[in-house]
Amino acid sequence: MTNHNYASQEAILAALSKVQEPELHKDLVTLNMIRDIKINGNQVSFTVVLTTPACPLKTRIEREAREAVMAVPGVSSVEIQMDSNVPSDGRSRGLLDLPIRNAIAVGSGKGGVGKSTVAVNVAVVLAQSGARVGLLDADIYGPNVPTMMGVERLPQPVGQKLVPAEAHGVKLMSIGFLVKPDQPLIWRGPMLHSAIRQFLTDVDWGELDYLIVDLPPGTGDAALSLAQSLPLSGSVIVTLPQQVSLEDARRGLEMFRQLEVTVFGVVENMSYLELPDGTRMDIFGGGGGQKLADAAGIPFIGSIPMDPNVRTGGDNGVPVVISNPDSPVSKALREIAENIAAKVSVSAVSQGNFIPINLVG
Repeated sequence: MTNHNYASQEAILAALSKVQEPELHKDLVTLNMIRDIKINGNQVSFTVVLTTPACPLKTRIEREAREAVMAVPGVSSVEIQMDSNVPSDGRSRGLLDLPIRNAIAVGSGKGGVGKSTVAVNVAVVLAQSGARVGLLDADIYGPNVPTMMGVERLPQPVGQKLVPAEAHGVKLMSIGFLVKPDQPLIWRGPMLHSAIRQFLTDVDWGELDYLIVDLPPGTGDAALSLAQSLPLSGSVIVTLPQQVSLEDARRGLEMFRQLEVTVFGVVENMSYLELPDGTRMDIFGGGGGQKLADAAGIPFIGSIPMDPNVRTGGDNGVPVVISNPDSPVSKALREIAENIAAKVSVSAVSQGNFIPINLVG
């Protein structure tokens, strides 16, 4: 009988301990991302558990893990399952008892910069990737999310709790569901605080990997109420390229810093218009978002080109990442969503909140 030299589980783990998670800067074994190693003769299979289903470097991690194990003597084929388990940011939401693993606020210094467009499309992209996503429209002065998501009313309440509407795989809640469409919203601080709190406590969100919160423009009571009621994993600032917008965005950014909320980065919307001949026209000036990020010492998350389909999709209730998935604007929004998801993971893991996974032989 010939003696077969098959690889051991230790040899497989040793090989995988040399594969780095590119953004967390630790290896897959230390991060407990390897599960269910099975060795059948010279065939090896295992699962890699990512920290977000929207991992921008998923294919690179899979390729490097495959190459590492294929190099182990006695291995002739490798089968990899890619799974994900979104870590909680570890912040106690015990006061509200919410099973929400991460909450991300999307804010801006001023209105009209496309903040809701970013919030809606990022939520949809994360849901498309397989995450459990909620979208809270906290813009109580101009609640646009119901229109942009194509939802007119909430489902029937269950018991004492409101049930969030659902569209495009995202659970959503908005003051727009609770007031008449043409009714002006005039709110004072205490009313605002209790409304935002009720959106968190009186709504049956279920378990969420990500809650995206669309804030009203400016640096007023709503952001303050939200930061007090819901510990935020972090925030994203949306700006236009021009100077006036940047000054307002800077104020929004400083507000989050004063509230001790991590600013994951800056998104520049309506960065340029791509003309039919392929040239780019900077209608609002150029590079402002990058300058703001550099000056504040925070990451620049990405720029979104102008595209009439964004408005059309928003008006028709079908976000552009669904209605025109291959357009440059949808590609930009997908990259931004993945970038934010990666930053949320890095933040959670750096605080030691990765949920350890037991190795199964």
